[in-house]
Amino acid sequence: MAGCVAGLLYLGPHPPRPQTRQATAAPAGAPSTGISPADAARKATASYPGDPVAWAGLARAEIEQARTTLDAARLGAADRALRRSLALDAVDNYGAVTGQGFLANARHEFVKGREYGLRATRMAPDRPDGYAVLADAEIQLGNYPQARAAVQRMLDIAPATAAYSRAAYDLETNGRPEDAAIALQRAVDSAVTDDERGFAEARLGDLAWSQGKVDVAERRYRRALASVPDHPYGQAGIARVTAARGHTGKALELYARLVERTPLPQFLLESLELRGASGGSRQGSEWAALSAHVRMVRADVAPVDPHLILYAADHGDPKTAVELARREWRHTRSVIIADALGWALHRAGQDTEALTYTRRAASTGWRNALFLHHRGTIEQVLALPEGSRHLSEARALNPHLFPHHPAPDR
Repeated sequence: MAGCVAGLLYLGPHPPRPQTRQATAAPAGAPSTGISPADAARKATASYPGDPVAWAGLARAEIEQARTTLDAARLGAADRALRRSLALDAVDNYGAVTGQGFLANARHEFVKGREYGLRATRMAPDRPDGYAVLADAEIQLGNYPQARAAVQRMLDIAPATAAYSRAAYDLETNGRPEDAAIALQRAVDSAVTDDERGFAEARLGDLAWSQGKVDVAERRYRRALASVPDHPYGQAGIARVTAARGHTGKALELYARLVERTPLPQFLLESLELRGASGGSRQGSEWAALSAHVRMVRADVAPVDPHLILYAADHGDPKTAVELARREWRHTRSVIIADALGWALHRAGQDTEALTYTRRAASTGWRNALFLHHRGTIEQVLALPEGSRHLSEARALNPHLFPHHPAPDR
């Protein structure tokens, strides 16, 4: 692959920083207008109801709004807009094809997402959106070399926030956090909307947090919130940092406000485990909400959030956790699901099989403290000598994670 170093991403020279957001952003996304991209796209379809490009643009804006607000209801609106776009032009509609890919990925239909990504890249090899769809799908399918190739192509074609954010994930997953931070800073510098900037800053906060750099993480989370005042991952990051500094009551208040508006399994689980670590009941409102999530996912055969798997493993029924993890593994072969499945198997008493999945989670070289903790715990149960080393590495990497993580009960 041209431009790669040691088989990993080559970021290339830093592109010129946009002079102003207003000069570089599309009018719908420029912060100074006060109009959201989704609202602008809706106005475009009202003005040009026979334009397939306008409807594809609306679908893309709805999908982006779903990503930034975590409002899955927007995906239904995106689906309807795509159907309208394709009804108007089903032959040469690149925007609708990429929109179908983004929608499939958002719904965890990654095999479909990959198909749409491949179709889009064949339609227009020199446009970036098809490679974004393809990269996202390949990552979740566990096809990391193919994902990296797609991201590299994005970087070559359009070195902007979308490409740099995906490059950062690839670099972090492959054990290069310093390079991931460089890529995310470029994503910040290339951002042309508040949502883009907020997303990249929050990811920089997560990256710093994962390495135990609390002060750096806080600065980045606050910058995310300066861009998007109600950014959910920025708010969760501040709650996490507050807890790490010993202000448990304040952190729980922050989580309570967050989950009232955005009851995402990750936020509910973090709040639940913080409450339990501080001596409170683990069977409060967060437990009830997560239990309801598990029941709905089992009944609807919906995509499984890995935090639900970890919740069921540690606070619910480990057998249910294994059931959910195996189901998701049939569709998603990412290292995150591999780790969750391994941990669920451990909690269900199946440590030999569990170790195969935690080793799979470590296969890319990602220095993830929770992965190391899970693997080391299983290795200790199996009396393997490397268990103590991996547990020590996990605590050295991010000591703030583990006072809130439940201790093994076996």
